[in-house]
Amino acid sequence: MSRRNEIYVFAALLLVLVFVLYRAIRPAGVTVTGVYADNTKFHPLDVQEPQLHLNLLDNLRKIEYTGVHRNIFVAEPIPPPRAQQTRVERPAGPQAPPPPPPLEVPVKFFGYASEQHGGHRVGFFASGDDVLVLAQGDEFLSGRYRLLSISNTSAEVMEISSGRQATLPITQPPGQASN
Repeated sequence: MSRRNEIYVFAALLLVLVFVLYRAIRPAGVTVTGVYADNTKFHPLDVQEPQLHLNLLDNLRKIEYTGVHRNIFVAEPIPPPRAQQTRVERPAGPQAPPPPPPLEVPVKFFGYASEQHGGHRVGFFASGDDVLVLAQGDEFLSGRYRLLSISNTSAEVMEISSGRQATLPITQPPGQASN
C-alpha cells in the first residue's frame, strides 16, 4: 500500500473514532419514549366501592343467548329465525325405529375393464393397500359384500347379511395424483 493510501485510511479511521466518541459522551437529551399524559379531557372514574359485585356476576352467568346460532367460519346465508313451536303431543304407543344408517363399504372403486367380446366387466377396488379385482356377482371381504353391477361411473354393492345396497362412485386410483 502506498503512503498516500495509508494516510486516507488513517483519516477515515480517525473520523470514525471521533464520531463514536461524540455519540458516547454527548449529553443525554430529552429522549422520552412512551405515551405522554397531556390529554386534559381524561377524567378518571370516581369509584366509591372498589370490590367485586359477585351478585351481579352471578346474574350475568345465568343469562342465556337466544339469538340465531351460526358458524362464523362457514360462508352460508343466515338461517331464518326460528318460529316459536308449539309442543305437539305424540301418542305414547310404539314408535317406528329410525332408518338404518347408509351402508359404508370399506373399499374404493377406482376403475374397471371390459372384455371385447361379450361385455363382461371386472372392477378394481382398493381395500387399504390391497387391490381387489372383482367380476359382477363376486363376494368380497370375507363374504360380507357382493358386487352387483359396474357402470362407467359407479359400482353397486350389496351387504349380504342385511340386503342393504350402496353405490360407490369411481375415484382416482390410489397412489396417483390428479392432473
